[in-house]
Amino acid sequence: MQADNIKTISIWDYLSSHGIYPAKEYSGYGMYRSPLRDERTPSFKVDYNRNLWCDFGSGEGGSIIDLVMKMNKCPFIEAIEKLRNFSFMPVKEEQQSFSFHRNPEKNNGITLIEEKPLEHPGLLEYLQSRKIDLTIAREHCREVHYQTGGREYFAIGFSNDAGGYEIRNPSFKGCIAPKDITHIRQDDRKETCFLFEGFMDYLSLLTIRHQLNPEYPSSNWHDNIILNSTANLQKALPLLADYGQTYCFLDNDKAGMTVFRELQKELGYRVRDSSHHYSGYKDLNEYLCAGAHLKLHQAPKKPIQKRKKGLGI
Repeated sequence: MQADNIKTISIWDYLSSHGIYPAKEYSGYGMYRSPLRDERTPSFKVDYNRNLWCDFGSGEGGSIIDLVMKMNKCPFIEAIEKLRNFSFMPVKEEQQSFSFHRNPEKNNGITLIEEKPLEHPGLLEYLQSRKIDLTIAREHCREVHYQTGGREYFAIGFSNDAGGYEIRNPSFKGCIAPKDITHIRQDDRKETCFLFEGFMDYLSLLTIRHQLNPEYPSSNWHDNIILNSTANLQKALPLLADYGQTYCFLDNDKAGMTVFRELQKELGYRVRDSSHHYSGYKDLNEYLCAGAHLKLHQAPKKPIQKRKKGLGI
């Protein structure tokens, strides 16, 4: 792929593949919190039509190649190579390469063709690689088929409250618009809510509980909110304000800590940080994949007593 063609790779696609989504979207462009520095007010503009970016906070901007060089602190040749590996490929039944395309004027350029029970072997294999219990995954997720650019694709779909889907596959994570949180209601009393950044962490906690106690139900008796992006925190705050206690299962990184501090600021003592349960790991899924929860619950071995000389014991 020539450099000129590489410049046509969607900046929206590239950023979303890194879990970076616009804080606000308008006709033809989106405003992000800069991926190049820390900021609270979005000042990073992506022009969807021209496929260019501009960071008003630093005065920098350019094509997707310039962005990759900045984000990865790498030279031009290395950025080109990274983007070559980010090529869009349609999925055939025997393939596990997936793609996503962005056209904000046409509902992200995606037409939902079908959603059905999760059954494709490639998707199930991917979930198994993430150590997710397949029974739990089938209960909470769907297999989503969609069309974009005249080609058909499929992925694991997790629905949100606005009727959109978070989508995952072996090489991509993104969404089928509209983007929103997912509020799973279990208890009308609104005593407790568990908060997650993404649905893989939600499925991971359900899997961990099931592995530690097979009799544990696949659903919870408390409510759950999955943000589906830290940019959706403001949508979740009014709902979380109604709960007596919120337990946060956020990533052990700067973004996760920022969200938790914002929650503390808004909700005070009613917020609890549960990330200490998987400290040393990036998130709940990494903790699950490492099997750390099982190691903690293994029966301790009895110490071997040394025989004292001359006593016969």
